[in-house]
Amino acid sequence: MQSQSSTQSSWLRSYYFVRAIFSISWIAAAILLSGQPRFAAFLLVIYPAWDAFANLVDAQVNGGLKANPSQALNVVVSVITTLAVIVAVSSSTYAVLAVFGVWAILSGLLQLYTGVRRLRYHGVQWAMILSGAQSALAGGLMISRSLGTDAPTILNITPYAGFGAFYFLLSATWLVVVAYRKADA
Repeated sequence: MQSQSSTQSSWLRSYYFVRAIFSISWIAAAILLSGQPRFAAFLLVIYPAWDAFANLVDAQVNGGLKANPSQALNVVVSVITTLAVIVAVSSSTYAVLAVFGVWAILSGLLQLYTGVRRLRYHGVQWAMILSGAQSALAGGLMISRSLGTDAPTILNITPYAGFGAFYFLLSATWLVVVAYRKADA
C-alpha cells in the first residue's frame, strides 16, 4: 500500500508530464497555425483556460482549494485572464501580449509560492520554483514588448510556453528519479 506522500508524488509526476505534453502540443500548434488568426486566437484563449483547469484539478487532488490557496487564486487569475484574452484578441495583438504578461507575472508568483510550499513535502520542487520566478520575469518582458512598435504574434508567447514545458518535464523526470532512488533504498 502506498503512503500518502508517495501517492501525491505519483500524482505530481503524472500531472507534470501532462502539463509538459500540453505545452509542447500547444507550441507545435502555435507554430503551425500562427498565420491563421482564428486558430491562433483559439490557442491564445485555451492556454490560460487550461492553466485554470489544471490548477483546479491539482488543488482538488491535493486537499481542495481551501488547503491550496495559491492554486485557488491561480485558478481565479487564469479564468480572468482567459476572459481578458477573449476581449484582447478582438482589440489588438499588443493587448493580448500585455494580458499574457500580467498573467505570467501573477501566475508565476503563485506557482513559485506553491513550489515553496510543496518543497516541505516533496523536496524536489526547485524546478517549479525556478519556473515561477522565470514566469514572473517573462511577464515583465512581454509587457515591455507589448509597448513596442513591432506587432506581436502568438510566436512571442511560444518561448514562455516552451520554458514552462521544460520545467514541467524536468520536474516530472526528477520525481521519477527520486521514486527510483527510494525504491532502491
